[in-house]
Amino acid sequence: MSERGRAALFFGPGRPMELVELPVPDPEPGAVVVRVTRANICGSDLHIWRGDGWLGAMARDDGRIIGHEMTGVVHALGQGVTADWGGRPLAEGDRVVYQYFAPCGRCRSCLRGMSAACRHSFGVLRGKPSVFPHFRGAFADYFYVDPKMAIFKVPDSVPDPVVAGANCALAQMVHSLERVGVGPGDHVVIQGAGGLGLYGTALAKARGATQVIVVDGRRDRLELAARMGADQLIDLNQLPDPAARVARVTELTGGWGADVVCELVGSASVIPEGLQMLGPGGRYLEVGTFYPGTTVDLDPGRLVSGNLRLEAVGSYDAVSLGRAVEFLAAMVGRLPLDQVLVDFPLESINEAFAEADAGRVPRASIVMTG
Repeated sequence: MSERGRAALFFGPGRPMELVELPVPDPEPGAVVVRVTRANICGSDLHIWRGDGWLGAMARDDGRIIGHEMTGVVHALGQGVTADWGGRPLAEGDRVVYQYFAPCGRCRSCLRGMSAACRHSFGVLRGKPSVFPHFRGAFADYFYVDPKMAIFKVPDSVPDPVVAGANCALAQMVHSLERVGVGPGDHVVIQGAGGLGLYGTALAKARGATQVIVVDGRRDRLELAARMGADQLIDLNQLPDPAARVARVTELTGGWGADVVCELVGSASVIPEGLQMLGPGGRYLEVGTFYPGTTVDLDPGRLVSGNLRLEAVGSYDAVSLGRAVEFLAAMVGRLPLDQVLVDFPLESINEAFAEADAGRVPRASIVMTG
């Protein structure tokens, strides 16, 4: 192809991203080139942008395209691609959502049905922007979908602002709540009402949870959580003492404690409090703090005496992405799934990151207009 597309290159924490033009690749057999229409700034993108933990090492002198939470339309199909991973016919111009990582399918994790734990998944995101396939991140006009990346056609009833989060926050929460076994009768605490927390709230209710309690310090997010199905809200500003919040959860659960607590804040500091919120036999789900380099003090005796279970989930499998799309199709018009985004053009990506980092927008979304 002779076309070129824009990409925002990240050079490291504290440095502005710069727009460049790169050649649009021809897809190899089994691959798909997608024209990105919308890419959200996820919490993990902010961690990278700030250089939290070891993430500062992701910086490159020649730049890197970051971002992963996105949707788009098929620009070109590689040889042999006629359908999505659900068997639906796929053609140029179709709206799609897709994995941004590529499990190898052959390692020990993949062969044991744990493709989310494949240590090779993110290798496709590495490489110089000047080298094929060039487009390896979301903040660009195009994205190269490797043959190992699951791709699903988006129903016409699901608009872009709704589906943009499917291939990250939503699919990960679908996978995570399945792994931790949220179901009917469960009292679930959601720590953090960002993208993960809002999706987790809606999914927990859809899975039959008796009560979902959401903890956050921002009133706008708590209000959205209520509209997503939260039964109870705990405002950090009204209950600034962790012990008081634990006591409130104990009260709301009839003196027993929560069955499931989900860390979706992205801060290890909330983990001890979350563990205190669990009742006997409870399960703690760790998703938010995805990068190594932070530690917390834990009392293993409490874990053992309470028969508590810790479940940490990174990434998701192809099935979960398909289910995420099905969930959105079923919930369009019933939940405010499109009301958490504030739009910015790609040219304003630095402003978008600054606004998101300062908490002045619930979730910044880059809309490709070039």
